[in-house]
Amino acid sequence: MAKKRPQTKARRPQLTDGQIPVVGAREPCPCGSGRRYKACHGRAAAQAVTELVHRPFEGLPGECDWVALRELVPAATVGLTLKDGLPEGVPSVTLATVLPMAWPALRRDDGSVLLGLQNDTPSGDISRDLADTLQRALTAEPGTPVQARRAPADGPRLQDLLDPKGPFEPVVHDGFEFWVPDPENATPDVTASLERANAAAIPTVKLTGVDSAYWCETPEKNHLRWVMPHPEEQLLDALARLHAAGGSSLGDGTRLVGSFRAHGLTVPVWDLPSEVRAEDVEKPAAEFAERLAGALAADAPLTADERRARGGLTNRQVTLS
Repeated sequence: MAKKRPQTKARRPQLTDGQIPVVGAREPCPCGSGRRYKACHGRAAAQAVTELVHRPFEGLPGECDWVALRELVPAATVGLTLKDGLPEGVPSVTLATVLPMAWPALRRDDGSVLLGLQNDTPSGDISRDLADTLQRALTAEPGTPVQARRAPADGPRLQDLLDPKGPFEPVVHDGFEFWVPDPENATPDVTASLERANAAAIPTVKLTGVDSAYWCETPEKNHLRWVMPHPEEQLLDALARLHAAGGSSLGDGTRLVGSFRAHGLTVPVWDLPSEVRAEDVEKPAAEFAERLAGALAADAPLTADERRARGGLTNRQVTLS
């Protein structure tokens, strides 16, 4: 009997990572490996979507203020400086804490761009999601919002798009009138929306004498929330030293009550009497900053009292992100 000729399979074209289309998780991977997509190129894509970036704003100018505007401040704006300059037809790019209808971004009629910060993001990397939204806003039709989507896993991050030497100077607003160019002549629907948003905003003031500290007013008492760049363990040790020595307050009636964790940074929080305004804590906050610098430089082991103080501070931490 004549031997059967061996059957040969046509060689599948090999695709690069950038050419791999997204298919169903249990389907064969289009790269030709013979494995299912979820076990091949889909693995990296899934990990990029779900992996949490601990400090998404690290490396950006004003990292502490990025965290504050993301988590603590109701109404604020910041002008952003792009690394490659503004595209033609885009007079400005402005970061805003929140936009109408919780839009991720808005291209205004004049071509300017508003980028919303306080939005749910589909991946674990806020910086990549925001960069994708910003890029799409820069090319959107004037007068249109930009909708949310999952950013490509290999897309740029804010650190790739923004000028690392550009200023980051938040302007805190009493309300959301920055949503519209001419709020006094807004339509009744827009006016009603602004009134609702303004009624829900907690009065907030950024201190001028220290970095990234925000006073806010609530019905029962006021607070100071201060985003700090120091490593968490080192900062907690320093706060414990000051607390045990009676040096953690900001004056009569004030008290360090705990801290937030947010995007890889620690945010100590003080309770303030309701009569204490933002201007009243400017000097005490500057004096506290000097005491904190000394405590951060100390390297002796914590005493028993300091360890107890540290335990109390640790127990009163709340994670925001």
